[in-house]
Amino acid sequence: MAIVCKSAAEIERMRQSGRIVRQVLDHVRSLVKPGVTTMDLERAAEKKIAELGAKPAFKGYYDYPCVLCTSVNDEIVHGIPSDKRALKAGDIVSIDCGVVLDGYYGDAAITVPVGQDLKPELQKLLKVTEESLYRGIEQALVGNSIGDVGAAVQAHVEAAGFSVVRDFVGHGIGTKLHEEPQIPNFGARGHGAKLREGMVLAIEPMVNYGKPDARVLDDKWTAVTADGSFSAHFEHCVAVTKDGPVILTQ
Repeated sequence: MAIVCKSAAEIERMRQSGRIVRQVLDHVRSLVKPGVTTMDLERAAEKKIAELGAKPAFKGYYDYPCVLCTSVNDEIVHGIPSDKRALKAGDIVSIDCGVVLDGYYGDAAITVPVGQDLKPELQKLLKVTEESLYRGIEQALVGNSIGDVGAAVQAHVEAAGFSVVRDFVGHGIGTKLHEEPQIPNFGARGHGAKLREGMVLAIEPMVNYGKPDARVLDDKWTAVTADGSFSAHFEHCVAVTKDGPVILTQ
């Protein structure tokens, strides 16, 4: 599948969908506290997406059942919201949301602490993961390569003593939720596809406290760390422009 470059008008439409994703994530983040279930977050997100005039991107995608992915603690990505999963103080929850508006997709993720007393080592995991996202975004420049993005993420994560998940990667995005190219969070500078003006990338570091290995649970969706260590996930959609990277999910 070829890489699709977007016009300025298309990027503007993606900015509209990106803004909705951010509003939904901000709303859901405000609800995270001990005792809330991941299905409570799901219901709030579904209502907010409808209020804002968009459609959920994930629900029904390869038969996925929900509008959010809510991944708690050792869950890396694709955790399915449940009434049985109540959040506890000291947990972390990664919330991934996508919408489609007028045929264009937006996709972003945040990881949120539950309660006020997160362990310092987990505070560091969240901080480093989010910082690594911005290190990757800084490399989304015309003429750079996919490898420049991944190498920047990997270097920041590994310098802090954490590990980058290799089984799941970022992706192009536009009139489809997943487009070419794939955006690994690891790699070598100068390697991979060259970045061109008009490409839009969903850059999404997934970072484990322990080893990088993952496995998928019997529900066929939820990916967890193989060693049971905690995992964090942050994501933005970023347009490659002649003036530098532009975040569409602010």
